[in-house]
Amino acid sequence: MNLKRIVFLFAIPLFFNAQTAFSQGYKVKTIVIDAGHGGPKSGASGSYSLEKNVALKVALRLGKKFEEEMPDVKILYTRKTDVDVEFHKRAALANDNKADIFISIHCNSMPRRRVITGYTKTRNGKRVARYGYVNNTTTSGTETFVAGSHRLNEQDAAIRENADIKLEKNYKENYDGYDPNDPETFIILSLFKNTFRDQSLKLARLMQDSYTADSRRVNRGVKEQGLLILQRCGMPAVLTEIGFISNPEEEDYMNSVAGQDEIVNSIFKAVKTYKKETEIN
Repeated sequence: MNLKRIVFLFAIPLFFNAQTAFSQGYKVKTIVIDAGHGGPKSGASGSYSLEKNVALKVALRLGKKFEEEMPDVKILYTRKTDVDVEFHKRAALANDNKADIFISIHCNSMPRRRVITGYTKTRNGKRVARYGYVNNTTTSGTETFVAGSHRLNEQDAAIRENADIKLEKNYKENYDGYDPNDPETFIILSLFKNTFRDQSLKLARLMQDSYTADSRRVNRGVKEQGLLILQRCGMPAVLTEIGFISNPEEEDYMNSVAGQDEIVNSIFKAVKTYKKETEIN
């Protein structure tokens, strides 16, 4: 079954399910916490740590805080160990359990920069530049993504995050012909998510505000991207980049107990506010 047919079959019931949920006593009863990457899909890397491990530690801390301080809310994890969980299975876990919020934890990274490392002279005396690559270690801050359509020249982050699916067996069958390198497919997949766009944006903004107010983190804003894992979730869903693992200071921060506690507290505060402002009695 091709992607366009999937959209027509599922977009309409998804829309009506969402309208029902947000008009007939909406409550946050179930939250899915997703630790990005895992197993052979290590994600971004810093000088001594990997994104998959940092994300897992933060996800487990976050879940524990919810379990202790919101015992009435059911917490589910897409993974609790260093294992590979395919994107469609992460979303299916949330959909099958009728989750009310989906939170995916990731670390950001900046690509290496091409720089001039020196000059050489040719036989005829011409001066020619030599080039090399250096790590970009200064970019910092948090940003939170929601699913959505956007300009084709803004697809880099989405393509980078979605690239993991090519490591999965039978990914073309599992994702109904989805091509992670084709920006046009994001426009089709965004139809799945439009119903929950406002709620996702609200939660994402609360997270960014919380990071900034509580921990004085650099606020890189809320962005809409064609991230496959968010596109397939039938509920408000966000992917939050908790810092740049390519920045040594932020890598240390995200690996420290104090840093992880601050990140967890910021996310928890945002969800608590979202829950209070969104629930319908």
